[in-house]
Amino acid sequence: MGDLSLGPESLARAVVLVVLGCLLLNLPSFLHRVRLTVLGVAYFFLCHDKKWKKPQDPEACFGQVTASEKAKADAKYETRTVVFVRHGESTWNDTFNKGHHRSALAFALGFVPGLVKAVLFEGYLVLSGQTDSWFFDSPLSNLGLDQVDELAKFLSANSTARLTKEEAEYVSILRGDPGAPRSALLCSSLRRALSTVACGFRERLARNPKDSIRVIPPLQEISRNPDTLSITPAHRTVTASWVDRSSRVCDFEAIFRDRTDMSNHAGNKPLNTNGLRRMEAFCDYVFNSGEVTEHHVICGGHSIWFRSFFRTYLPHGSDHAGKKRKIVNAGCVAFTLMKATVGGTDRYMIDPNSVKPIYGGFS
Repeated sequence: MGDLSLGPESLARAVVLVVLGCLLLNLPSFLHRVRLTVLGVAYFFLCHDKKWKKPQDPEACFGQVTASEKAKADAKYETRTVVFVRHGESTWNDTFNKGHHRSALAFALGFVPGLVKAVLFEGYLVLSGQTDSWFFDSPLSNLGLDQVDELAKFLSANSTARLTKEEAEYVSILRGDPGAPRSALLCSSLRRALSTVACGFRERLARNPKDSIRVIPPLQEISRNPDTLSITPAHRTVTASWVDRSSRVCDFEAIFRDRTDMSNHAGNKPLNTNGLRRMEAFCDYVFNSGEVTEHHVICGGHSIWFRSFFRTYLPHGSDHAGKKRKIVNAGCVAFTLMKATVGGTDRYMIDPNSVKPIYGGFS
């Protein structure tokens, strides 16, 4: 009998043919990945997402408003109660960030093996034609899923016994309890944030069939890294990640399909934007768009975006922890956002005395 074993060159050709065959069979998915990769490279090298001129101290404007009788007469005052909900740990975090759950030594020893695992799994996702990624729009990790499941349990009906009256009122709003003030569920387009809101607020969504999660572009994370680029095409339904699909904590696919409003999702953040523009757009959306009729707004989003928001809209002289530290994974922090219209221009400020950790707080 002849020798049936393959030499190195034959094996290499066979592997190349299999890879090309997989890519051709999944050509639309592969082309979408190519476009996303090109955007990711361009964004990494050309964007100015974290660069902007420091805006005026909001206290200067609001101090003028409260001190000047003329300004008082001309100004219009509005407030919104905003709750920031940070996503659980992502696969990107699992690969590149130490986190609080492991030592520096454990992270250092596991970094290279973890990166190899992530790259190999990314290759599998590409070749199998899945709209999924470990790096782009990185989803919740298994630890992140556990974290948001704990948030859901905290928001369960029997969790308020040890809370203060104020905390219990906030939790009632988050849960959408009968008789509680109405609140809007807003979210970033990135999957880890959407999965956090879908899982964390699963009981609310189940009890309130008219509730939906509204995706808005301004909440997309502030960073040049590929994990902050949305893998979901404009106005398309979000695809549940492999972690979401393997979980039994809630039906992510059904929530993304039936309870998530993607009408405002126009795709990825453009190259000519930055974080400040999106934060300003968020404030304008909450107060001026006409789409938000609720006084209370719950926002699923990201650590750098949230920290930047505190730095921008808290008085510049404030040394609040929110300016320096991140909200913990799956943490919830509430505050009052104020709007004053002076001379035809809208100005915004966070009441520094209103910032209230509800769950988890700052790291």
